Amino acid sequence: MSISFKGKVAVITGGAMGIGEATARRFADLGADVAILDRDRLAGEKAALALSGNAKRVEFYECDVAVPAQVENAMNSAAAAFGGIDVLVSNAGIQRYGDVVGTSEDLWDEVMAVNLKGCFHAAKYAVPHLKKRASGAIVVVGSVQCFTAVGNSAAYVTAKHALLGLVRAMSLDYAGNNIRVNCVCPGAIDTPMLRWAASLDPDPEKVLATCDRMHPLGRVGQPEEVANAIAFLASDWASFITGTALMVDGGMLVPTGGMGFQESGTGAAAKK
Repeated sequence: MSISFKGKVAVITGGAMGIGEATARRFADLGADVAILDRDRLAGEKAALALSGNAKRVEFYECDVAVPAQVENAMNSAAAAFGGIDVLVSNAGIQRYGDVVGTSEDLWDEVMAVNLKGCFHAAKYAVPHLKKRASGAIVVVGSVQCFTAVGNSAAYVTAKHALLGLVRAMSLDYAGNNIRVNCVCPGAIDTPMLRWAASLDPDPEKVLATCDRMHPLGRVGQPEEVANAIAFLASDWASFITGTALMVDGGMLVPTGGMGFQESGTGAAAKK
C-alpha cells in the first residue's frame, strides 16, 4: 500500500518556499488538491503556478497568519473552492534573534504573532472544515527548539516550545472527531531562512559548514525530507499517531555534548 491523498484537500501555511513549498509539492504529487497560504504574493503565485498542471490542482491564497481575518477568509475560500479541507499543515514561521534584554516588545510580539498565534489562527479556522469530514490531520512544523535552545533566540525558542503544547492540547480536544494532530521537529534544513540566518555572519559558509557538522549524518537536511515526514503523519499510515513530535533532525539531539564532544571527548578517546 502506498501513501495517497487522492480526493483529499491539503492547506499549507507558509507554502510559498522552503519546507512549505516542498510540502505543497509532495502533497500535489501524492494526489491532493493543495491550497498554498502565504503573505508573499509573488512567491506564492509562482509556487502555485509551478506545481499546477498534469491534473494537479494548486491554488494560492494571500494570507498573513498573524491576521485572523485573513486566515479565516483564506481557509473559507479554499474550502469553498475545493469542497472542504482534510489536512492542515501549519508551517508559516519567521526567525528573529535577541536575548530578553535585547529583544524589543515589538519583535517579541512579531515572533509570537506569526510562529505561535499564527498556528492558533490556522487551526481555529481549519478545524470546523475538518470536522465536517469526520476525520483529518493537522501537522505543525516545529523545530528541534521545541525541546532545546539556541542562544540569542529567546522569542523563537519560546514560540517553538509553546507550539508543542498547542499540538498536545489540540490532539486531545479533537481526538473524538477523528482529527489527529502531530508535530514535526526539523534540525537545520537548507531553506532560504537558514541561508538568511547564515548571511548575518561575516563568513556564511563557515556557519553552514558548522550546521552540517552538528548533525551526526554530517549534513543539513533538505526541505523534501521534512515534507516526506509531514506527508507520513498526515496519511493513513499514521492512523494511530496523535499528539506526538517526530524528530527530523539527522540525529542532532542524540549526541551527548554535541558532535564536538563525540569527536574528541571521552568516548572518542576510548576508541584510540
